[in-house]
Amino acid sequence: MQKYYTRPCNFYYGSHAKKLLKNKKALPLDGSSNIAFDQVEVFERDKKKIVKNNIYSIKKIKSLKIKIKIKIKNDLKDITSKRKNICGLDFNSPQIMGILNITPDSFSDGGLFFDKSKAFNQANLMVQSGAKIIDVGGESTRPGSKTIESEKEWNRIKETIINLKKKYPKIPLSLDTRKSYVMKKGIECGVSIINDVSGLKFDKKSFNVINSKSIPFILHHMQGTPSTMQTNPKYADVLLDIYDFFEEKISFCLKNNYKKDFIILDPGIGFGKKLNHNLRIMSKISIFHSLGCPILLGTSRKRFIEHIVTKFDTIDRTGGTLASVLYGLSQGVQLFRVHNVKEINQGILVFNKILNTN
Repeated sequence: MQKYYTRPCNFYYGSHAKKLLKNKKALPLDGSSNIAFDQVEVFERDKKKIVKNNIYSIKKIKSLKIKIKIKIKNDLKDITSKRKNICGLDFNSPQIMGILNITPDSFSDGGLFFDKSKAFNQANLMVQSGAKIIDVGGESTRPGSKTIESEKEWNRIKETIINLKKKYPKIPLSLDTRKSYVMKKGIECGVSIINDVSGLKFDKKSFNVINSKSIPFILHHMQGTPSTMQTNPKYADVLLDIYDFFEEKISFCLKNNYKKDFIILDPGIGFGKKLNHNLRIMSKISIFHSLGCPILLGTSRKRFIEHIVTKFDTIDRTGGTLASVLYGLSQGVQLFRVHNVKEINQGILVFNKILNTN
């Protein structure tokens, strides 16, 4: 059975985008007047093999075969629709999620904020530097990491979550966990969003927890588990396989009366992917707009940067992180999960200013 996928491409920005939209020569991406497109790339695959992919101008769609035309038009409804706010996050402009790992063994900052006072100070610094949401985690999911007990994970982060909600009641907190017990405890203490790297596959009770509480969640893709995910990961086509995974999960949520407006998509850079997988996802990331949800990109300090720059690698990998963030921004990605909030915020502000200058 053949299946078609639609990716918006050939983007325009700022005043030029507004002019094209006004003259009906382009379409708005996610309902925004600041970014528009006038072409789509359509992938066609039979079972698991890509048969072909073609790029069509918006004007040419009406002359295509009926089956392809109907699929593209249905996808365009989601691609051009405005994304609703989630927990106060306005997706009309890029949003920064600050990473707070309260662990002794996370891949880049393990142990730095394991002390509760240091964790709180780091969160405070990230908010002051422009983070609109803080992602708190008490268990490392770096390649090769092992699972810890739910109670131990919760005890690591409980005090910090409570204190942050007291000081910043309007700043949403995201909880990075795979366990329903930790999710439930976090929600009781004011957590706004659940970020489960397993895509709700690790704990069968997880979906029931977020559904019963109507809590938004980040639908994250990972092949395997943290302990096995980098052991020769394989895909028929990584981009379309992840798309199918997202589509299936969204369908499941809808069938169980969970609102699609509560879902954020994260393709999981570095989670069960080789360098070529990561690059393909990032280069074609705009395909996920056709699923009708905001997109999150988490590339901060990831190993793929080292694989590209080799001898020019640095501890913080700020340059490589910023490059991937700005490319994602040019593709309409709305949410960026990062460690170095101030530097990334600075880059986004300058990049956006240039894009929106006549």
